[in-house]
Amino acid sequence: MRFLLDTVTFIWAVNSSEQISSAALSALKSETTALDLSSVSISEIAIKQTVAKLSFGKEKLVRGVSDLQVHILPYSKEHALRLFDLPLHHTDPFDRQIIAQALVENIPVVTPDAKFSLYPGLKVLW
Repeated sequence: MRFLLDTVTFIWAVNSSEQISSAALSALKSETTALDLSSVSISEIAIKQTVAKLSFGKEKLVRGVSDLQVHILPYSKEHALRLFDLPLHHTDPFDRQIIAQALVENIPVVTPDAKFSLYPGLKVLW
């Protein structure tokens, strides 16, 4: 099964996996699971780290991607165009981009954010 990690889920998986639900953690640890991380999440982490809203540096990000064997999902034109069709349930631009990617790619998102579940057709694991 393939899953797209929300930014906070990736950070928790690297820093403090006890914050991740047991169902999500079980799926993340399964040998049959393929994990994706949006390139948008890398931008979000870099921006928030630069403005001191997050303490999660480049080295930790690179190590986490390697340790978790995460595939980086590039953000494409199709993903961006999907934003036009999204209702405004969520105002965070990073989350909206991740939602659009998940819908276009038809993959579930692993997130504790309840607002993701408001999007028709979006599968959420938590």
